[in-house]
This record gives sequence, structure tokens and C-alpha cells, in this order.
Amino acid sequence: MQNAYISQFMLDPEIHFLNHGSFGACPRPVFEQLVAWQTRLERQPVKLLGREITAEMHTARSALAGLLHCAADEVVFFPNPTTAINMVVRSLDLKAGDEVLTTNHEYGAMDRTWRFVAALRGFAYRHTPILLPVTTHQAFVEQFWAGVTPSTRVIFLSHITSQTALIFPVKEIIRRARQAGILTVIDGAHAPGQISLDLHDLQPDIYTGACHKWLCAPKGAAFLYAAPAIQPLLDPLVVSWGYQAEKPSASQFVDYHEWQGTRDMSAYLSVPAAIRFQQSPEWQTARAKSREMLQSVRSELHALTCQEAICPDGPEWLGQMAAIPLAEVDVDEFKARLYDEFRVEVPVYRWEGRPFLRVSVQAYNTQEDLDALVAGVKTILFG
Repeated sequence: MQNAYISQFMLDPEIHFLNHGSFGACPRPVFEQLVAWQTRLERQPVKLLGREITAEMHTARSALAGLLHCAADEVVFFPNPTTAINMVVRSLDLKAGDEVLTTNHEYGAMDRTWRFVAALRGFAYRHTPILLPVTTHQAFVEQFWAGVTPSTRVIFLSHITSQTALIFPVKEIIRRARQAGILTVIDGAHAPGQISLDLHDLQPDIYTGACHKWLCAPKGAAFLYAAPAIQPLLDPLVVSWGYQAEKPSASQFVDYHEWQGTRDMSAYLSVPAAIRFQQSPEWQTARAKSREMLQSVRSELHALTCQEAICPDGPEWLGQMAAIPLAEVDVDEFKARLYDEFRVEVPVYRWEGRPFLRVSVQAYNTQEDLDALVAGVKTILFG
């Protein structure tokens, strides 16, 4: 079934592409929808941007909200989660004496954003180390919660980490934070399309996710969810016509953040096409197969590297992406050899000083892709 999806994506057939997690990949029907929106924009820009954009964006937000199980006016589009978090961090009333608690597994761009604003405002951005290997969700929650202090005002946490590819048990953290009166900001960049999401069930205060990664929307499509009680705290990152709007809509949150001046919104408007593409039973079967393939190649790689797995097998911690620890290697050389000699596109990097390889398995991947990765790792390690 997975082979049927190869022709649906425009990836170079000469490359074993096992890095969907970084920037995603857009299937042809969704890309064609993107081009159709861009063509419509160029054909009559005043009609689309001047008269129709509000209704069209509402339609796109409604489709996304249906996927996320929230209301259409609780979510707005952003070009990427980094931009969304920049808006959030700059909006929150944090000052000297306040603390933001996170982990040592967070995405570098987000860490930099928090550190930048913390230096300006004087609040503390604290990392609670989550030691590897992780074992159970209960142990994770207790380990993280031990870092909470009376000064903790915000918890910032990945839903699925970028560097270690772990699904964090955010629901219980959110529940405890709500009881303690602590604001929760969740980075779900890798979640939409990789795992099921129900934001009304999770009940975060703020949640951001990418549509261009595992949901396979065009590049530059992401979102920010904010619970209704939190929305008034969020100032527009770009002040434009939605601020003190002459014709306000029913949602100040949407007014403030949706319109940022003239720009191409085609990627946002194409998100419903990406959602439709993934709603078929065949895609769900392919996702399940991808997880099985990931578990298999993970076992093969661990057998080669002789390094301890960072988490147990199974859906409690893993989706369609896994991080494999390596023995001490030159990560740049390792990555270059995999690409140059075996045509395998996969990230190899250091996290907490340790070398890792991260493999993503999407519906277009085949066993041949995984075999090429295993063969490459085996040759590089053993000659």
C-alpha cells in the first residue's frame, strides 16, 4: 500500500528520503491546490485579498479546527511555530522573579526565543533535565514536576520533541499545571498528522503546531491555538488593520493575528486539501505501516550501534520518528557519507554532547529506503 504513495509526492526518486520530520513533504494534489490559490491571487488580487479572504480563511480555519477538535475562533494561522511562539513569549506579562519551566529536549529556535525575552524582562527560563532512557509516563511526570517552584508561572513543553523524537505525556502535565494555576504553552510542531489531537481534551492554554510537517501541507503553514480565556493576553506580533478593526469580527483573537498586511496566504488556504488527502482509509493504513517499519528499522539500527534505546518500543513514546544514539562519531562526516555514498537523507547531529541519528518514516517510504540506511550505517561503522 505504501508504494502507491511514491508517485503522489515530488521527492527526488534517487534519494532515500528519511527526513520528513525536518520540513515535511507536500503531495501533488495539495501542491496543485497551492498553485491554484496562487493563480487565483494573481488573476484578481483585489477580489481575493480585498473581498474574499476573510471568508476563505474562516473556511480553512474551520477545517483545521475540525482536525484539532477545537472551535474555529480558537485557532489562527502562522507561517511556522517559531513565529507563533515569538508572539506568545513577547505577549506574556513575565517579569523578574517569575520562572518558565521547560526541559532539556526543546527545539533550539524556541529555546532561543525564551532566552532572548528572558534577558530583556528579567524572568528565569529554567530547564529540568529529562534523563534518558525514559521509562514510564508516570516517572516522566514526576521527574518534570520536581522542577516546579512557587515562582513557576509558565510551563513550556514539546508534545513531540525534535531532537529526541519522543512523545511527551503532556496531558497530565497540563492537568497538574491547571490545578496549580500555571500557564501551559505546548510546542506541537511534530504532532498534527503524526498523532491524533484533541485540544479540547488536552486543555492546554496555548498550543502551536506545524501543518507543513506531518500533515503534509505546503511549506509555511502552521497554527496557534489559544483557549478563550487566554486570548486577550496575546498581543499581535505585527500590528495591522485587525487591531482596533474598523469592521471587527466576532473574534478579536482572529482580528489581531490573521491579517498582517499583504502576503501570500495560499499555504494556509491549502490546509483543507492536506486534511482531505489524509482522511482516506488507505492513508490511515499507510500510517500504521509506517510505525511498524519504524519499529523494525529502529531495532536493526540498535543492533548495529550497540547503544541503549532511549525509550521503550510502542506508541506510548514513538510515532513515525525515532532518534537513535550512536557511538562517538564525527556527525558531519557520518551524515555526508550517508548522503554521498548511499543517497540517504537523514539528520545526524549532537544532542547533549551525544551523537544521534533521527529517522522519519512516512507513507511514501519503502523497505528499500530503510535497507539503504541500515546498509550505510553498517558500512560506515564497520567498513
